[in-house]
Amino acid sequence: MNKLIKTLKNIWSIEELRQKILFTLVLVFIYRVGTHIVLPGINGDALNAALEGDKAKGSKGLLDLFNTFSGGAFSQASIFALGIMPYITASIFMQLMTILVPQIKKIQNEGESGRKKITQWTRYLTIVVTVFQALAYMALLSNSPYNAVGVKTPAFLPFFTFSSIVILTAGTLFVMWLGEKITDKGLGNGTSLIIMIGILARLPQALFGELGERRTQFNGMGGVMFFLIELVILVGIILGLIILIQGTRKVPVNYAKQIVGKGQFGGARQFLPLKVNSAGVMPIIFAQSIIYIPMMLAGFSNNSTVSKVLGDHKNLWYMLTYTVLVIGFTFLYTALIFNPRQMAEDLKRNNGFIPGVKPGEPTASYIGTIMDRITLPGAILLAFVGILPGIMELLGIVKSTSFSTFFGGTSLLIMVGVILDTLQQIETQLLMREYDGLMNGGRIQGRQGMPGMEVPAV
Repeated sequence: MNKLIKTLKNIWSIEELRQKILFTLVLVFIYRVGTHIVLPGINGDALNAALEGDKAKGSKGLLDLFNTFSGGAFSQASIFALGIMPYITASIFMQLMTILVPQIKKIQNEGESGRKKITQWTRYLTIVVTVFQALAYMALLSNSPYNAVGVKTPAFLPFFTFSSIVILTAGTLFVMWLGEKITDKGLGNGTSLIIMIGILARLPQALFGELGERRTQFNGMGGVMFFLIELVILVGIILGLIILIQGTRKVPVNYAKQIVGKGQFGGARQFLPLKVNSAGVMPIIFAQSIIYIPMMLAGFSNNSTVSKVLGDHKNLWYMLTYTVLVIGFTFLYTALIFNPRQMAEDLKRNNGFIPGVKPGEPTASYIGTIMDRITLPGAILLAFVGILPGIMELLGIVKSTSFSTFFGGTSLLIMVGVILDTLQQIETQLLMREYDGLMNGGRIQGRQGMPGMEVPAV
C-alpha cells in the first residue's frame, strides 16, 4: 500500500504527466455531459417505456447493442447517440481498402504525408457513415415499438428529421475530435479511452441491477452470496483475458559479434516476441460492425426477425455467426499488421538470425508458420470471449443482460485492453524519470490499439 501511495505521488509530481491526466479528465467529463443532452423533439418517456418493455421480454434489443460503445447515450437519444462507432467503421473500411486497392496502399506508404491523406479520407467517410446511421436511428425512433418522436405536426416532421441528422452527425464528429485531442495532448489512445469510459459508465448500474435481481430471486442474503460468487467468476475471467492479451511466443534470436576498435558489440541472445493475440480487439470490432449492417437495414424495413436473431447474444445463430466472423477477421487483421518478410529483412540487416534457420526467405517462412500456429488458438479463445456473455446468461450464472456483457465480449476486452495500455503509458513516463513503475513483478506490455487511430501496428 505504501508503495502504491508513493507511486501515485510520483505520478502527480511529474508536471507533464499531471497535465496529460487533467486534460484527459476534462475532455472525458465534456463527453459524459454530452451523453445526457437529449435530441430536441424526442419523447423520452415513450423511449424509456419501450426500453423497459425490451428488458421485461428479456430481449437485448437494437438500442442496447450501440449502448455498449456510447455509454447509454444511444438509448437516451442523446446528441452523442451514435458515439464513435461511425469513425471506427470508416477506419475499418479504409484499412481494408489499403489491402484491396494498390493505389491506396501506395499512398499509405508515402510516409507522414500519405498517412495524413488517409486520415483525412477517413474523416470524410465518417460523415457519410454517420448520415446513414443517423437515418436508420431516426427511422427506429419513429417506428413501433419505440415511437419516441414527439413531433405531432406532420408538416414539421421533415425539418425535425433533417435537424436531428445534422445534430447526430455533428455530435459524432465532435466525439471524434475529442478522441484525437486526447491522443495528441492527453494519455493517448483517445478513441479507445472514450469507448472504455462509456463501458465503465454502465458498470455501476449493471452491478446494482444484478444484485437486486439476485436478492429478489433468493430472498435476502442468499442472493448476496450468489452475487459475490459472480464477482469472483468475473475476476477470474479478467485474469484469463489479461493472459490472452499479454501472451507471447518468444522466438530466440542471436546477433553476430562485431568488433569496432577495441570494443565488441553484439553476440547477445535475445528473443523475438510474437503475440498470441496480435490483432487485439480489432476482430471483435470487425465482427460487431458487420453484424450492425443487417440490423441497420432492418431498422429501415422494420424487420423484427433480423433484430431477434442478431440482436440476442443468447441466440445460437448469433453465436455461430459471431464465432466465424471473429476467427476469420483475426487471421485477416493479423495478416494486415504482421509482415514476416519485413521482420526477416530487419534481422538480416542487423546481423541477427534464428538458430538453425537460414536468413532471408527461410526465416520469413519460419516466422510466418509460428505466427499461424499461435494465431489459431488465439482466434478461438477470442471468439469464445466474444460469445461468453450469452453462454453465461444461458447457463443461468448471470441473471441480468446488462451485467452479462461484462463477462466477456467487446465490453470486457476493450475495457481490459485499454486499461493495460493506459497503465503502460503512465509507467513509461515514470521509468523515463527513474521512478518505480506501477507493477512489482515486471513491466506492463503494450497492446494493439484500435483501428488506424492512435497505436500503429505492432
